[in-house]
Amino acid sequence: MNYLIVFTVSFLSATVLPLGSEGLLLYYASDASLAVVWLWLWASTGNTLGALTNWYLGRYLVCYEGSKWFPVSVKNRVRAERFFNRYGSWTLLFTWLPIIGDAISLIAGVFHTPIRYFLPFVFVGKASRYALLLWGQSWLLNG
Repeated sequence: MNYLIVFTVSFLSATVLPLGSEGLLLYYASDASLAVVWLWLWASTGNTLGALTNWYLGRYLVCYEGSKWFPVSVKNRVRAERFFNRYGSWTLLFTWLPIIGDAISLIAGVFHTPIRYFLPFVFVGKASRYALLLWGQSWLLNG
């Protein structure tokens, strides 16, 4: 059940919802009865699938751009498009960043980035971040 909680919170925190999964992951990682590698895998997978949700939102909701309720202004989308076109798929490695990471995954959907590029880059970035957090906690606690 704890792995499912980590997965769910990690998934939701990668969407446009204002959540964070790092504290919960580190909390469960301090429980010796749980395997850290499984926590890492569930958190990384959940977070990647949450980013994929943003990708789908960008891909299919961009037709509503210009509507009052649309969350991104045309000006901000154009600015993001220039940035994305300049740095390309490599920016997907940074989808783990707070706030801007959600925007990057959304923009990747708007620009129809192929899933075959999207998923590996996003997973590597997010899994690396979680691995670094878990390693840092282990280093701090075990000296």
